[in-house]
Formats: sequence, structure tokens, C-alpha cells
Amino acid sequence: MFIIRFLISGLALLGIDYVLEGIYIDNYGTALIAIFIIGILNIFVKPILHLLSLPITLLTFGLFSFIINAAIFFLASQFISGFTVSSFWGALLGSILLSLVQSALRGKDD
Repeated sequence: MFIIRFLISGLALLGIDYVLEGIYIDNYGTALIAIFIIGILNIFVKPILHLLSLPITLLTFGLFSFIINAAIFFLASQFISGFTVSSFWGALLGSILLSLVQSALRGKDD
């Protein structure tokens, strides 16, 4: 099931490239690499960012988490040639759309 979700997430990222103006992905292989890098950053970097930004996250009632997700999305694009995020709004909307797709894929299994 993990591999199917991974492959569908890659397709979703290509779809996000098609829908949003500020995100560019060369091909499906690049999308899969981007999904992998986003996953690695979510494991190692995101918890640190959440801990460091805890006061502002509490003040904004958790909405600052969207900014952290956008930062992770943008940071992933810095590591991968062929995956470009040209603006903050592109990163924000792209991360929200990707999160929605991945949440729908998880469903009631997890």
C-alpha cells in the first residue's frame, strides 16, 4: 500500500504542476524524487521547525503550520533540479494541495 500511495503522490505532484502557475516539474521521475525528498524533510526538519516556532504556532492557533509546510515544499525544490517553486504562494498552495491528496490517500487505513 505504501508504494501505491507513493506513486499516486508523484502523480498528484504532477497534477499540482499542471494546476498551479508557480510550480514546475520536468517529468514523473522528478516528481517521485521530490515526493521522496519532501518525505525525508518531513521526518527530519519539520519537527525541528515545529519546535522552534511553537510560540508563534500557538499565537496563530496552528495556522503557522501552513507556513512550515510551504517552507518544506520550497526547501525540497532547492535540492532537486527539475523541480522549481517560483514563489511563496506557489509553495503554500502546492503544499496544501499535496497534503489534501496525501490525507485522502491515507483515509481510514492509518
